[in-house]
Amino acid sequence: MAKFNSQISMLFIVVALVCAFVPVYSVDDNEAKSSWDTCLVKISPKCALDIIAVVFGNVTITDSCCHDLVQEGKVCHDTLIKYIADRPALIARESQYLKKSGDLWAHCVTISKSA
Repeated sequence: MAKFNSQISMLFIVVALVCAFVPVYSVDDNEAKSSWDTCLVKISPKCALDIIAVVFGNVTITDSCCHDLVQEGKVCHDTLIKYIADRPALIARESQYLKKSGDLWAHCVTISKSA
């Protein structure tokens, strides 16, 4: 139960970070906002939050979200993660987040190929 509460807490923190930082900066950068909007329609909101929680937190991803991620495409995945990781509050650990993003992508490709 404690692990579940920890995961829920992490999810709320991630959602709060995304809500706090992404909209403020997305309005100023039309190209990034366009990529953001285009890519987000390719994946369910729950999986999008799960992917963000994996990269920016310490959560595991489901196989079904892995399939959604691979369907979304590497360019969209990289663009969205980089876009979030570039926020001033997160930039100090950007290389760590980008590595986790690459590891997640490789894991999900493996999962998708085995299905």
